[in-house]
Amino acid sequence: MAAKDESRYGEWAFLLGVVMALIVGLFSSQLEPNTSVVFGVLALLGLVVGLLNITEKDINSFLIASIALLASSSALSTLTELFNRLGVSQAGEFVSGFVGALGVFVAPAVVVLSLKAIYSLATKK
Repeated sequence: MAAKDESRYGEWAFLLGVVMALIVGLFSSQLEPNTSVVFGVLALLGLVVGLLNITEKDINSFLIASIALLASSSALSTLTELFNRLGVSQAGEFVSGFVGALGVFVAPAVVVLSLKAIYSLATKK
């Protein structure tokens, strides 16, 4: 299989992961019984993205963007609380569900790429 084909799989996995995270955000209360299955699929897609999509020269940029994304999730939890206080709990559920699902999607890719970066640094001469 050519590297170009593998990168297409990674692109599709990324798009599918983001769309699934949006769907989880929109329907988080209805997905409650199946959350572990959905999160398992998101984690698997994150692994695919981490293994196939990010080149070695892009690892640092991806890791920095991931840190910013995961750090912003705690700030967005405050926004969720605000929505709940204003009586717009559906908006709060969307934000909370989307950010949580996005974190589940990105975290496996971060682990894979962090290990790649550490290995690369450890093997430099």
